[in-house]
Amino acid sequence: MSHSAIFKNLKIIDLSTVLAGPSVGSFFAELGAEVIKIEHPEHPDVTRSWKLPNEDKNSAISAYFSSINYKKVYQQLNLKNSEDRSQLFELVKLADVVLMNFKLGDQEKLQIYDAKLHELNPRLIIGKINGFGVKSDRVAYDLILQAETGIMSMNGTPESGPVKMPIALIDVLAAHHLKEGILIELFDRKGNSAYKGKSISVSLYDAAVSSLVNQAANYLMNNHVPQRIGSLHPNIAPYGELFQTSDHKTITFAIGSHRHFMQLCTFLGISEIAEDQRFSSTQERVKNRVDLFEILNEKVKQYKADEILHYMHQNYVPCGEVKDLAAVFKTPAAQEMIRKENINGIETKRVSGIAFKVEKK
Repeated sequence: MSHSAIFKNLKIIDLSTVLAGPSVGSFFAELGAEVIKIEHPEHPDVTRSWKLPNEDKNSAISAYFSSINYKKVYQQLNLKNSEDRSQLFELVKLADVVLMNFKLGDQEKLQIYDAKLHELNPRLIIGKINGFGVKSDRVAYDLILQAETGIMSMNGTPESGPVKMPIALIDVLAAHHLKEGILIELFDRKGNSAYKGKSISVSLYDAAVSSLVNQAANYLMNNHVPQRIGSLHPNIAPYGELFQTSDHKTITFAIGSHRHFMQLCTFLGISEIAEDQRFSSTQERVKNRVDLFEILNEKVKQYKADEILHYMHQNYVPCGEVKDLAAVFKTPAAQEMIRKENINGIETKRVSGIAFKVEKK
């Protein structure tokens, strides 16, 4: 069975809006699930209106909305209306999963609280996204979470000040955590006649803090508060420094080992600096990264990007060209990730929510 049909018998009701919740629905839809997205007749998902200046202002679809709504069936219900709410309840009786991201108290106002849904469907899995935890009524958007969980404080340069990541990173991470939780429950439920429905919640805050990984450990173990150092890595050098090539392209290196460093120096014709005390270990290279950059930069700018990239690829040294999205989507690998769908007569495009590959035997 193709993994694109693995969940062909799964039915999901998507009551969520914006990015995190809807992207979970799209993930399962791409894997074959029937996903019904419920929207208010007069106030549909707000991302339908989040348009670039050059998008059709009269269209009911935006590129943003398209990015995380794929292969769904759309239905309009006003859940404040008892008749419409009854229609939802009929759908819930046959569903496997319900997704939502209501503000604190809204479920109760709409009379669709968890206990009611589990009464209708005892095996139902409810997946919920919130901002700052299940007991917080604080409104949360990705920007605010990036600000309050340390990410913006680390991102940028000393000159730029704090900088937001250019994607809704926390929403994306929270969505992945919710997918994992739902998949675990689906695994537990399969073939288990005694299974009782669960409610799984993921907060944007927890997802953001969970993503701090090595930066958090640097602080927790060494009281190191990360500062804004651009693309540089606090533990590795050269890593993230930007180099201009002779053909005016920008490349960067991720030199994670001394072997990588020696290979780089060999290519540039400066093998001797690999033995220089200032650059003889990862720690020393971090301490002396400014001097190291100046030496490497003088050499790198004498070569074309393809010369460097080819050699580094052949010798397994991490190196890459800094590309914009126009360049990215000219590559075959990125092209393979594009998914198209006609929604309301409009051809929409987005990247796949599935990055894993299943090898066939």
